[in-house]
Amino acid sequence: MNSELYLADLEAKPESLANLADLLEAGDPFAGLPGDVRRVLFLGMGSSRYAAGVAALRLRAAGVDAHADYASAEATYPAAPGTLVIPISATGSSGETLEATARYAGGPAFLAALTNNAGSALAEAADLVVPLHAGEERGGVACRTFQHTLALLLALETRLLGTERDVPALVRRAAQATADLLERRDEWLPPTMELLDGAHGVYTIAPAERLSSAEQSALMFREGPRRPADACESGDWSHVDVYLTKTLDYRALLFPGSRYDAQAMDWVRERGSTVVTVGAEVKDAAAAVRYRHDDDRDVALLTETLVAELVAAYWWGAR
Repeated sequence: MNSELYLADLEAKPESLANLADLLEAGDPFAGLPGDVRRVLFLGMGSSRYAAGVAALRLRAAGVDAHADYASAEATYPAAPGTLVIPISATGSSGETLEATARYAGGPAFLAALTNNAGSALAEAADLVVPLHAGEERGGVACRTFQHTLALLLALETRLLGTERDVPALVRRAAQATADLLERRDEWLPPTMELLDGAHGVYTIAPAERLSSAEQSALMFREGPRRPADACESGDWSHVDVYLTKTLDYRALLFPGSRYDAQAMDWVRERGSTVVTVGAEVKDAAAAVRYRHDDDRDVALLTETLVAELVAAYWWGAR
């Protein structure tokens, strides 16, 4: 792992997304799926599972029987006709994901693997391989692969639901939003780093529909600069994390959009905690990081973790 190369990986995001948009426009990577999908099961660990959790929730909201499980779980859905199993691993070599995939290989379920390594063991086990096309992450941290996983899962959703959404256009807007944050980092990054730099770590908060943003952001603070960090869902915050505001120098990165944001901010105001928002202004937040197209929630899903990733990169480089 290398902080300078990790920063370079982040700076390459706009070009990488633009390339992905071109590939999605040229053809549907999920065209080889069977037509009788009755259940979708996502399997993964870490960033892969974060992205899968949001994808499964979106599919369930549209009426699809979809679930995201830890690949390490001993028990999950059995192999059955009509089941689409989607193991996700950027490297294609995650031990837990390979073991979980082996339970379905050669059976009645259909295996469609998402991986950044088309020559990996995971790819060899799959009925269909969907490349992430994220390029090599030389910094050793899953950042572009996380973003590309989310984009491809939106493409999967579009195919399974038969909707008319223009995913390539969405990915291009995310590339523009990502470029905007990178180009203006001298404006927003120094004050954000200062506001989040506390003795007790960083806490990240997001609505269930974009919980992956909080989870991935917290992971970036832990993985690079090795700072304490944890994620929480916006509504659940008032049941599980609110207690920390009473005793800690509580500093949080909030991804707005939940109808329960105001409920959390009531406690933040009362206890003098520090909150920085990403993508929207929220009453009593210490600062807000805005970016192009941040009123589009799907663009936000693909883009907003870059704020935490850049903070983590600069903290890591200065460590």
